[in-house]
Amino acid sequence: MSLLQDLNAGKLHGFHGGIHPPERKAPANQGPIGDAGLPDELVLQLRQHIGQPARLKVKAGERVLKGQPLTEPLNPMMIPVHAPTSGIIIAIEDRPLCHPSGLDGPCLVLRPDGEDLWRPRFPIADYQALNADVLLERIHAAGVTGLGGAGFPAHVKLMPRRKAIEALIINGVECEPYISADDRLMREHPAEILEGIAILRHIVQPRVTVLAVEDNKPEALAALRAANDDDQILIVAVPTKYPSGGEKQLIEILTGRQVPHNGLPADIGMVVQNVGTAFAVKRAVVDDEPLIRRVVTLAGDAFAEPGNTWVHIGTPVRYLLKRYGLAPEPEQRIIMGGPMMGFTLHSASAPIIKGSNCVLAPTRAELPPPGDELACIRCSQCADACPASLLPQQLYWFARAQEHDKLNSHNLFDCIECGACAYVCPSQIPLVQYYRVAKADIRQAQREAELAERAKHRFEARQARLEREKAERQARHEKAAAERKARMA
Repeated sequence: MSLLQDLNAGKLHGFHGGIHPPERKAPANQGPIGDAGLPDELVLQLRQHIGQPARLKVKAGERVLKGQPLTEPLNPMMIPVHAPTSGIIIAIEDRPLCHPSGLDGPCLVLRPDGEDLWRPRFPIADYQALNADVLLERIHAAGVTGLGGAGFPAHVKLMPRRKAIEALIINGVECEPYISADDRLMREHPAEILEGIAILRHIVQPRVTVLAVEDNKPEALAALRAANDDDQILIVAVPTKYPSGGEKQLIEILTGRQVPHNGLPADIGMVVQNVGTAFAVKRAVVDDEPLIRRVVTLAGDAFAEPGNTWVHIGTPVRYLLKRYGLAPEPEQRIIMGGPMMGFTLHSASAPIIKGSNCVLAPTRAELPPPGDELACIRCSQCADACPASLLPQQLYWFARAQEHDKLNSHNLFDCIECGACAYVCPSQIPLVQYYRVAKADIRQAQREAELAERAKHRFEARQARLEREKAERQARHEKAAAERKARMA
């Protein structure tokens, strides 16, 4: 009740650090959401989320229908991939992935047949008649992941916890420069977003539900408030500051509470979902429509027609560049995501995945490439800007020296990789890149240690089994010898 009273009174909190980069939302956010249409082939990554890829359930040459599941999850952290349209699976092979590594990986290649025929669909008229488990299974089966960029399975966040959920927070902040996909979605589909939020409330049963939107989106705020007839959903405008859209930072802004180190929002009774995820949940539950397309921002001065558009999952980036009139410069960069947290694509053949919210094609004059890395001058600007209250300079030294124990003791994995430290660094040190590599090295070392430990347990179990069998053989031999002696006697 105190949280509700504070929010109704307009009381908000702050978080440490943060920056104010140029927003550059226009001109992409000026027009309505378009439709990118269908390319000649769709490339569907098997793994588009945090977790393992689901198991294949189709073969090359098989005809599939729109919305048909192409993979089958075997555990909650596996998310299925669905056919964005009807057509033929022409190949199952390695293709360039939508990933910072630029590596190839397993993909399904679908050739649309142009008929766009749906599989049988089973809409739900009254979701309130269903319990949470049924709705969670439907969300899982629809392949819904967090659409804010992280790609965490949506149903896992919503699963029942021992601790009661105090607040369900819907994140409509979208603070990164250029990206306006959520902004246009909130302007044009507020009723469906609010219905999705109502479904999430039915599942989570929170005490308070808050929809947070950055105050630089007045049209989205007005559209949502006009469509909202539920007094249980509180729509709050939060100050414009990067990265206020980070999950932990948004919780701190609204509640004044911090997620503990190595903890989750659920540990303090919070669940956070993106507005795009709420929209996808509504489509999954009410319309029986899996996550097969999403809104993507096409931004940057190299585009002749910047804007937001509905894009089928699996659409190659090259198709979008051609479709929206890219006028490339020499050594043109194509960035997947925004300028702060995005990554440069190694190949335009990489596909749009569920977490792709922006394709950025900046000119060199608009977004100059980073200069040469200089020596750290210990100015501490990175520490002042860090929203996670870390010590980026110390993490940088430890990452360069590969001192994993010190990185862990300085809470490297609390870094949200927002790029604020690199943005303010006068020496142009790509700090986030060092942290990403260090995290990958630590995870790899942990995997190797786990494999070594399992191998050790297997070896010890084998040795124990051999000793046991040896003892059993010896006992059998001694028993047989004793019986022979008894017979001879």
